[in-house]
Amino acid sequence: MRRREFLRVGAAGALATPPLAAPAIAQSAPEIKWRLASSFSKTLETIFAAAQVACRYVAEATDNKFLIQPYQAGELAPSHQALDAVSSGLVECAHTPTYFYVAKDPTLGFGSGIPFGLSSRLQQSWWTFGGGAEIVNAALKKLSVVGIPAGLTGAQMGAWFKKEFNSIDDLNGLRWRISGLGGPVLARVGVAPQQIPHVDVNAALEQGTIDAAEFLCPSDDEKLGLWKVAKYSYFPCWWESGGMLHLIVNLERWNALPKSYQSIVVRGCDAASQWMLGKYDAVNGPALKRLVAAGAQLRPFPPAVMDAFYKAATDHHAEIAAKDLHFKKALDSINAFRKEYPAWLQIAEHAIDSFTLTVRGRA
Repeated sequence: MRRREFLRVGAAGALATPPLAAPAIAQSAPEIKWRLASSFSKTLETIFAAAQVACRYVAEATDNKFLIQPYQAGELAPSHQALDAVSSGLVECAHTPTYFYVAKDPTLGFGSGIPFGLSSRLQQSWWTFGGGAEIVNAALKKLSVVGIPAGLTGAQMGAWFKKEFNSIDDLNGLRWRISGLGGPVLARVGVAPQQIPHVDVNAALEQGTIDAAEFLCPSDDEKLGLWKVAKYSYFPCWWESGGMLHLIVNLERWNALPKSYQSIVVRGCDAASQWMLGKYDAVNGPALKRLVAAGAQLRPFPPAVMDAFYKAATDHHAEIAAKDLHFKKALDSINAFRKEYPAWLQIAEHAIDSFTLTVRGRA
């Protein structure tokens, strides 16, 4: 065969050859766009930005092939209905604390942290190594969603009161804005717990429809202006010592993701948790100083009042556990988990923190 004819036949053969299949990596990296319903407004820059951190991580790790757009509370769903929007398939995911939804299943309170529960550090450890993920996600699965930790607040501010008080009797009939399992605990000591979205809390205090309110951390409470109408801040925040938030994802949408995308989402949520806790530690100290300079009065809960809160919480948890085996499993799990830590924490963080605080106080 002459050279010219050989080239002509070869070219024709090449044209007739089916195109090569796309690389497997390209096939496993589809272009996907999701919407995220946050339970918080953009003005709460730390907690809302944590969702943005996770979304940015996912976008960068997938070369913008997987994009998640966060929306503030009220744009896609009301603050306390973000999980419902995901469960129904209205949106693909939400950034929200699971304790908002304890009316659906009290076990969801353990996802964020129950009254007199775990610290943020131990909450993360219990979730990852103590069975927390399996326990809470078993409850979430019934709602057709899955939860991935995507934020930690640390111990929060406490609550703001219009008036000082000295005994548990002084709280009888007091209208206190609070979320999650803290509400039923307060009801046991005579308080009238109120469920109010955070955007309406300041107005409720001003109008006199509530007498006290808790929200988040000094930097957030400062932005909401709670100190302007309720200047007495009582601490510690016993109703939420861990403060874990989650990326709640529609279960069908989650299962449809490539495994690589699922791993990237989990890592992005890890980044959001670390970022949020670090950011709060950076901004809360200065915010607290500004609040005190502006007239906020810090008060510890009286010991007898704390004892009453603790007893009420213990009794309430035991009462639920007697009726709900899944809640009992979660309660037994965290109680067993934290039994292993007091001795270590006492000679580690607690010891150095106690000494450092004492020294700083003398300086």
